[in-house]
Amino acid sequence: MAHPTTPLLEREALASLNQLRNGPAAVRLASHLLFTLAGGLAWAQQPWPLALRLVGLLVCGIGLATCFAPLHECCHRTAFRSRRSNDTVAWIAGLLSFYNATYYRRYHQWHHRYTHQPGLDPELDDPVPTDAWGYLREVSGWNWWSGKWGGYARLLWGNLNDLSYLSPEAIPQVRRSVRLQFAVYAALALASLVSGTGFLFWFWLLPLAVGQPVLRVLLLAEHSGCSFSSDGTENTRTTLTHPAVRWLMWNMPFHAEHHLYPSLPFHALPVAHAAIAPHLRHCDRGYLAVHRRLLRNLPALALPA
Repeated sequence: MAHPTTPLLEREALASLNQLRNGPAAVRLASHLLFTLAGGLAWAQQPWPLALRLVGLLVCGIGLATCFAPLHECCHRTAFRSRRSNDTVAWIAGLLSFYNATYYRRYHQWHHRYTHQPGLDPELDDPVPTDAWGYLREVSGWNWWSGKWGGYARLLWGNLNDLSYLSPEAIPQVRRSVRLQFAVYAALALASLVSGTGFLFWFWLLPLAVGQPVLRVLLLAEHSGCSFSSDGTENTRTTLTHPAVRWLMWNMPFHAEHHLYPSLPFHALPVAHAAIAPHLRHCDRGYLAVHRRLLRNLPALALPA
């Protein structure tokens, strides 16, 4: 990914912001998991009014879906100071959010290398919503679920040699990681059946399906409608949003800042934003405003011919 000719952060400021610390990620992770658990416990309370239980279901689902955020940060290995801590948390967060961290790290590195460049960025291999029906399929999570099942089938049994972001050495590592992940799911499914609780469905699959549209809306805003150039100030959007959304997403709404300086830990992005924001082509206020703009001209989201 190309950077602006003139650095947006001075070397001293960048060095200061690049300091890795365990504290912010530990607090954010603990609060994120407690948020998710609280939702799940509320959803489980049979005597409670249905309305309160459904709120719990939504909270649990949003918490599970947005575990993508700690997965993402830890795959950059910037959330914690040690590589082992980052990799462990990334794998567990991926387990909860139905991603595989070992695979996603390689895939995401390629996304950063070729951000929003057709034919190079693997994220652009996913369906692009260019009409109202395509938009509904995307934000509902339908495309994500269908892509996940097909993608996991390939990771488990298919040919991976044509994936440019997976080296021959990485393929066995990815397969082992995915098989371990599905062994955990299989064990949970068996325990659900034996206990008669249907735990895996009621407290993971169903909440994750309920929460997934929230994550889709947030992620769709990151690059959609932005330039297909290699300039990081033009091909990525920062969205100014409510602090609760920034908390859930580990500051990922400061997405242009993250792409311009991917070595910055998530807790440094708000400070970096102050210096970088004036140089960004896409710095929008609120996800509703972003999606209203996208909906006004969905055909413009199509990849260039």
